[in-house]
Amino acid sequence: MAKNALCMGINDYPGTDMDLRGCVNDAHDWEEMLTRRGFKVTKLLDGQATKQAMVAAIGTIIGSAAAGDTVVITYSGHGTYQPDLDGDEADGLDEALCPHDIRTNGQALLDDEIRQLFNTRKAGVKLVFISDSCHSGTVTRAAPAEPDAEGPRPRFLPMGNWLPPELLPKSAGGATPINLAVKPGLSPFTGVLLKQEGDLLLSGCQEGPNNFSFDAQISGKANGAFTYYALKTLKSLPPNATYADWHKKIAEYLPSASYPQSPQIVGNAQARKQKIFA
Repeated sequence: MAKNALCMGINDYPGTDMDLRGCVNDAHDWEEMLTRRGFKVTKLLDGQATKQAMVAAIGTIIGSAAAGDTVVITYSGHGTYQPDLDGDEADGLDEALCPHDIRTNGQALLDDEIRQLFNTRKAGVKLVFISDSCHSGTVTRAAPAEPDAEGPRPRFLPMGNWLPPELLPKSAGGATPINLAVKPGLSPFTGVLLKQEGDLLLSGCQEGPNNFSFDAQISGKANGAFTYYALKTLKSLPPNATYADWHKKIAEYLPSASYPQSPQIVGNAQARKQKIFA
């Protein structure tokens, strides 16, 4: 039974004015922990994490897994939305992850594409996805991040920072709205994960508008707040701890006054009761 992991961390988003600081550190930290637990880890960092490379890496790690194998995928970076083009979204928006080249290439990694990749896995493959990114209802371009700012930054990339104006959603009057009525509910991964036993999603915040995962500075180091506390609490758990135990422990730290985010765990009862990364 093989144990393989893919850790993706993107700080650098050329052309968006929305670079982050803690995502590459997150990927390194997940790699260190997973390696200690017997996983063979592949990483995609910054310029390596183009959309093409992310699709290829996800497809490879899932497609090569056999029944009984465990696959862990971690993503730290921006989340975003874009207008739904195939009519399968009730709120008219596709959720997406943000590759390094989202602005220069003009393409996010859509929930539809992620669903297709996840659906290629064989029966009996355990899949755990850990997403330290966020989703919000904001449309208009966000102000550039101050290069020396130490405070937390939301890991959300508004459509206005990467989509050309002609592709942005329009109101009935033809103007670009400030905010959208985002439908809270399924992430890009939940609909796929719930189809098979043993699948689990851990995410840094709730779905829907104004829910953020924060890029943080903790103990002098840049990290995602969720990643930092997830790894901190994992060290304190007994060897036979379950994913439900882990989520409960993380909830002792988040939300907090500094990081008002509520990490989520999604999966059936059997998946939640499984031993962590077994």
